[in-house]
Amino acid sequence: MTSAPPSSTPSPVDAPRQMLGGLSPQQFMRRYWQKKPLLIRNAFPGCEPLLTRPQLFALAGEESVESRLIVHKPSGWSLKHGPFARTAFPPFKQKRWSLLVQGVDLHLDAAHELLSRFRFVPDARLDDLMISWASDGGGVGPHFDSYDVFLLQASGQRLWRIGRQKDLSLEPDVPLKILSHFEPEQEHLLGPGDMLYLPPRWAHDGVAVGDDCMTYSMGFRVPQRGGLAGELLQRMADEFDDATLYRDPDQAATDTPAAMPPALEAFAADGLQRLLAQRTSLACALGEVMTEPKPRVWFEEPGHGWTPGAVGLDRRTRMMYDDKHVFINGESFRAGGADARLMRALADRRGLSALQVQRASTDAQTLLQDWFDAGWLHRCDAD
Repeated sequence: MTSAPPSSTPSPVDAPRQMLGGLSPQQFMRRYWQKKPLLIRNAFPGCEPLLTRPQLFALAGEESVESRLIVHKPSGWSLKHGPFARTAFPPFKQKRWSLLVQGVDLHLDAAHELLSRFRFVPDARLDDLMISWASDGGGVGPHFDSYDVFLLQASGQRLWRIGRQKDLSLEPDVPLKILSHFEPEQEHLLGPGDMLYLPPRWAHDGVAVGDDCMTYSMGFRVPQRGGLAGELLQRMADEFDDATLYRDPDQAATDTPAAMPPALEAFAADGLQRLLAQRTSLACALGEVMTEPKPRVWFEEPGHGWTPGAVGLDRRTRMMYDDKHVFINGESFRAGGADARLMRALADRRGLSALQVQRASTDAQTLLQDWFDAGWLHRCDAD
């Protein structure tokens, strides 16, 4: 496959953007991010779906795609996970059912480009683009998310009711996390091009009004401290080289042999402190964890050989950096000087011009070729 040409310099974060209602990204982050909702009318003028209903449903039939089918009947809610055969869906005219397709940005360039419009938030926080299609009355019930979300109406209409929810108790014996006592404070009817931003833990209930309602959800990653710490420790432990053996020459004879020796506990605590003191190892582990590709993601090898020229990152590639390292798809590389500046430009702009690649050092070009051979980046058709 080929990539789009490298993107130009990103828009300044202090420039107004229509997608944010005329606010600059700096203003939005300062006033609204993780603070309060924002309704943006006509955020994307002339908005049209990135793919048709048949294309979305076909995507839900693929093994590599995460999808869910939610049906609300008088008897209750049902939830099924894909992939789905075409015959698995209810009739389109049946009311109150929804298809949710996760991670569409991994499978469609146009979806990846739309998600990239939100890169005024660090890539480490940006997660994916989900598309939900719903028949009249369809939705997933009142609920709250632990992450920020932008809800863009692509076709049809959806009525959103939102509120700051104090009572977070859930409906029992339901396959979805539906709030038992939802108390909306506001409601907004969104049409094509309208967008609603919601901070974490703002309860919301979106219901399709009419047929063929399609909503795009731009979600964000929220690492859980304990889970992230566990992943980091596991990666760091694999690289931790300390062969010191426990010794207890002063251990006295004991008549409570099952008691844990305090000296052994201190020995273990010292080992953990030494492990965490490896700041370089911690930085590498964090970068590797945050750029690890999602499950069900794989890359295709190129159909032609490498020649230095304009390149663009594959839409599935995750690439980040810190002061001393470059991270890509779960791997870390130490970088400095001109090579580091080049790789940071690639990560920020997700592309390099032919001139940038041709002027790169031998080591940098070798690395780019390795990533090309792995399918992590591609030659562009145009510079």
